[in-house]
Amino acid sequence: MSVMFHLAFPSHDLDQAYDFYIKALGCEAGRRSEHALIINFFGHQIVAQKVKALSSQQKGIYPRHFGVVLASLEAWEALKEQVQDKGLKFYQAPKVRYQGQALEHYTFFLEDPSHNLLEFKFYSESEAIFGHGEVSSVGEEER
Repeated sequence: MSVMFHLAFPSHDLDQAYDFYIKALGCEAGRRSEHALIINFFGHQIVAQKVKALSSQQKGIYPRHFGVVLASLEAWEALKEQVQDKGLKFYQAPKVRYQGQALEHYTFFLEDPSHNLLEFKFYSESEAIFGHGEVSSVGEEER
Protein backbone atom coordinates (compact mmCIF):
# COMPACT_ATOMS: atom_id res chain seq x y z
CA MET A 1 0.00 0.00 0.00
CA SER A 2 1.30 3.42 -0.90
CA VAL A 3 1.14 6.40 1.42
CA MET A 4 -2.12 8.31 1.41
CA PHE A 5 -2.76 11.81 2.70
CA HIS A 6 -5.63 12.37 5.18
CA LEU A 7 -7.33 15.68 5.95
CA ALA A 8 -10.40 16.44 8.05
CA PHE A 9 -12.13 19.78 7.48
CA PRO A 10 -15.28 21.54 8.72
CA SER A 11 -18.55 21.29 6.84
CA HIS A 12 -21.78 22.91 7.97
CA ASP A 13 -23.93 20.84 5.58
CA LEU A 14 -22.93 17.32 4.52
CA ASP A 15 -25.52 17.22 1.73
CA GLN A 16 -23.99 20.33 0.18
CA ALA A 17 -20.51 18.84 0.67
CA TYR A 18 -21.68 15.69 -1.12
CA ASP A 19 -23.07 17.72 -4.03
CA PHE A 20 -19.84 19.73 -4.34
CA TYR A 21 -17.21 17.00 -3.92
CA ILE A 22 -19.02 13.98 -5.35
CA LYS A 23 -21.49 15.29 -7.91
CA ALA A 24 -19.57 18.34 -9.18
CA LEU A 25 -15.88 17.43 -8.73
CA GLY A 26 -16.41 13.73 -9.45
CA CYS A 27 -14.78 12.43 -6.26
CA GLU A 28 -15.87 9.10 -4.85
CA ALA A 29 -17.97 8.93 -1.67
CA GLY A 30 -16.89 6.68 1.14
CA ARG A 31 -18.65 6.02 4.42
CA ARG A 32 -21.13 8.55 5.74
CA SER A 33 -22.80 9.22 9.05
CA GLU A 34 -24.73 12.16 10.44
CA HIS A 35 -21.37 13.54 11.64
CA ALA A 36 -18.99 13.00 8.72
CA LEU A 37 -18.54 12.15 5.04
CA ILE A 38 -15.41 10.36 3.83
CA ILE A 39 -14.30 11.37 0.34
CA ASN A 40 -11.78 9.83 -2.05
CA PHE A 41 -10.15 13.09 -3.16
CA PHE A 42 -7.90 12.18 -6.07
CA GLY A 43 -6.65 9.07 -4.25
CA HIS A 44 -6.44 10.69 -0.82
CA GLN A 45 -8.82 10.53 2.13
CA ILE A 46 -10.50 13.74 3.15
CA VAL A 47 -13.31 13.88 5.66
CA ALA A 48 -16.02 16.52 5.83
CA GLN A 49 -16.69 16.83 9.58
CA LYS A 50 -20.10 18.24 10.50
CA VAL A 51 -19.98 21.52 12.41
CA LYS A 52 -22.95 23.47 13.74
CA ALA A 53 -22.28 26.79 12.07
CA LEU A 54 -20.91 27.94 8.75
CA SER A 55 -17.25 28.95 9.06
CA SER A 56 -16.40 32.55 8.30
CA GLN A 57 -14.76 33.31 4.98
CA GLN A 58 -11.08 34.15 5.01
CA LYS A 59 -9.87 37.07 2.92
CA GLY A 60 -7.85 35.68 0.05
CA ILE A 61 -6.28 32.25 -0.38
CA TYR A 62 -3.98 32.47 2.65
CA PRO A 63 -3.40 31.20 5.23
CA ARG A 64 -5.56 28.11 4.69
CA HIS A 65 -6.38 26.04 1.62
CA PHE A 66 -5.80 22.51 0.34
CA GLY A 67 -5.89 20.78 -3.01
CA VAL A 68 -4.01 18.61 -5.45
CA VAL A 69 -1.12 18.86 -7.86
CA LEU A 70 -2.25 17.14 -11.04
CA ALA A 71 0.14 14.96 -13.03
CA SER A 72 -0.41 16.53 -16.44
CA LEU A 73 -1.59 19.73 -18.06
CA GLU A 74 -4.24 17.65 -19.85
CA ALA A 75 -5.63 16.46 -16.49
CA TRP A 76 -5.65 20.05 -15.18
CA GLU A 77 -7.43 21.28 -18.33
CA ALA A 78 -9.98 18.44 -18.11
CA LEU A 79 -10.76 19.26 -14.48
CA LYS A 80 -11.06 22.96 -15.30
CA GLU A 81 -13.55 22.10 -18.06
CA GLN A 82 -15.49 19.80 -15.72
CA VAL A 83 -15.73 22.59 -13.14
CA GLN A 84 -17.02 24.95 -15.82
CA ASP A 85 -19.48 22.36 -17.18
CA LYS A 86 -20.88 21.79 -13.66
CA GLY A 87 -21.38 25.53 -13.24
CA LEU A 88 -19.06 25.92 -10.27
CA LYS A 89 -17.80 29.44 -9.63
CA PHE A 90 -14.05 29.94 -9.52
CA TYR A 91 -12.83 31.55 -6.30
CA GLN A 92 -9.70 32.48 -8.25
CA ALA A 93 -9.89 32.09 -12.02
CA PRO A 94 -7.54 29.76 -13.89
CA LYS A 95 -4.17 31.34 -14.57
CA VAL A 96 -0.48 30.65 -15.06
CA ARG A 97 1.77 31.78 -12.22
CA TYR A 98 5.48 32.48 -12.66
CA GLN A 99 5.11 32.08 -16.42
CA GLY A 100 8.39 31.24 -18.13
CA GLN A 101 10.17 30.65 -14.82
CA ALA A 102 11.26 27.48 -13.02
CA LEU A 103 8.17 27.63 -10.78
CA GLU A 104 5.66 28.02 -13.63
CA HIS A 105 2.36 26.40 -12.76
CA TYR A 106 -1.26 26.46 -13.83
CA THR A 107 -3.72 27.04 -11.01
CA PHE A 108 -7.30 27.76 -10.07
CA PHE A 109 -9.16 27.92 -6.77
CA LEU A 110 -12.64 26.85 -5.75
CA GLU A 111 -14.59 27.48 -2.55
CA ASP A 112 -16.75 24.69 -1.17
CA PRO A 113 -20.16 25.40 0.43
CA SER A 114 -18.52 25.71 3.89
CA HIS A 115 -15.93 28.28 2.71
CA ASN A 116 -13.03 25.81 2.51
CA LEU A 117 -10.67 26.86 -0.28
CA LEU A 118 -9.26 24.30 -2.72
CA GLU A 119 -6.41 24.74 -5.18
CA PHE A 120 -5.89 22.63 -8.29
CA LYS A 121 -2.57 23.03 -10.05
CA PHE A 122 -0.08 21.58 -12.48
CA TYR A 123 3.64 22.42 -12.51
CA SER A 124 5.32 22.71 -15.90
CA GLU A 125 8.52 21.31 -14.33
CA SER A 126 7.86 18.50 -11.86
CA GLU A 127 11.06 19.45 -10.00
CA ALA A 128 9.31 22.64 -8.88
CA ILE A 129 6.84 20.71 -6.69
CA PHE A 130 9.44 20.25 -3.93
CA GLY A 131 12.65 21.51 -5.48
CA HIS A 132 14.21 24.75 -6.66
CA GLY A 133 15.11 25.71 -3.10
CA GLU A 134 17.28 28.48 -4.46
CA VAL A 135 14.10 30.32 -5.54
CA SER A 136 12.45 32.17 -2.67
CA SER A 137 9.03 32.64 -4.28
CA VAL A 138 6.46 30.88 -2.13
CA GLY A 139 2.95 32.24 -1.76
CA GLU A 140 1.88 35.79 -2.29
CA GLU A 141 3.22 38.87 -0.55
CA GLU A 142 -0.12 40.33 0.61
CA ARG A 143 -2.15 38.28 3.10
